[in-house]
Amino acid sequence: MTLILIFAAVLCLAFANGANDNFKGVATLFGSGTTNYRRALAWATFTTFLGSITAVLLAGQLLRSFSGKGLVSNELVASADYGAAVAFGAGLTVLLAARLGMPISTTHSLVGALIGAGYVAGSAISLGKLGGGFLAPLLFSPVLALAATVVSYPILTRTRHRWGITSQTCLCVGNETVEVVSTADNTLALQRAKQLSVQTGNLVTCQSRYQGKMLGVDATTVLDRLHFLSAGLVSFARGLNDTPKIAALLLLAPSLGNNGSTALVGIAIAIGGLVSARRVAETMSHNITAMNHGQGFTANLITGLVVIVASRFGLPVSTTHVSCGSLFGLGAVTQQAKWPVVGKILTAWLVTLPTAAMIGGVCFWIISSI
Repeated sequence: MTLILIFAAVLCLAFANGANDNFKGVATLFGSGTTNYRRALAWATFTTFLGSITAVLLAGQLLRSFSGKGLVSNELVASADYGAAVAFGAGLTVLLAARLGMPISTTHSLVGALIGAGYVAGSAISLGKLGGGFLAPLLFSPVLALAATVVSYPILTRTRHRWGITSQTCLCVGNETVEVVSTADNTLALQRAKQLSVQTGNLVTCQSRYQGKMLGVDATTVLDRLHFLSAGLVSFARGLNDTPKIAALLLLAPSLGNNGSTALVGIAIAIGGLVSARRVAETMSHNITAMNHGQGFTANLITGLVVIVASRFGLPVSTTHVSCGSLFGLGAVTQQAKWPVVGKILTAWLVTLPTAAMIGGVCFWIISSI
């Protein structure tokens, strides 16, 4: 009975992770108008699953870290009740956030649930392990991503100018260009788009495009392909980093083994993303900052590099924090950040750990009582 409860709890957490996290890697594809929601989601699902499968080979350190070993007593780590409570506590927290459209960290939720269930179980919590092994990477990674984006984007823009590639804003009906306007003032472009919408009776949208060639190929085509690759890189990195954290809880069901646990979690993550990703997708794609194709590519590139390097060294960073940090940096450097939304996201991050700790503690009390 307890093992069935563990399976249900871990699959719930994996589903919630997919619902809240799967779209984050491709949010810039959707937000910049590079592709539509369905294609972006399909690309995210495929590349995330590849990362999940690769985690079997490369992310053993994370699999060990998120069993809770070293954070609470070894006896408690081996307890099936504890594992189920942690999975339910983190999963319910992430599902609630997905319902509200808030992009929170599954990693953060897991840490909170590990602490809350451990506290209710009467175990001592290793503050050294908590601070150095978990909280430091979680706090440092979004700051690093923000700073890297602020530094990298102007460099990439200057490089584009040196190559003779210019940008323009096209007013389009579907994929058909109606008019080209100056990129100097986005407000004027939006006003003109509204005027044309009224005049033509069709929805006119603003799309940023690049003029020029790279290695003899149209610059926009090259950038869009690079953008897709960078989005795939982020999603792959997320699957690589997140899957073993969740699969670690299935170590209490040794019949599956490490490989079976990781594969099962990867499948559940994919299903969660396909079914319930829309609300978080809108927040990440449209509500943090406006972006064009090149800006989205920059944010994705920084996110993917940070998360992959962290996974290689077993550092439990949050893909959510890193990707949002990149978008915050992008909004800051382009002066298009929607700071009220950023404030709400940061508030959600602050309450994630205590919320998950509370739910994890309650879940442990209920499960152990049963």
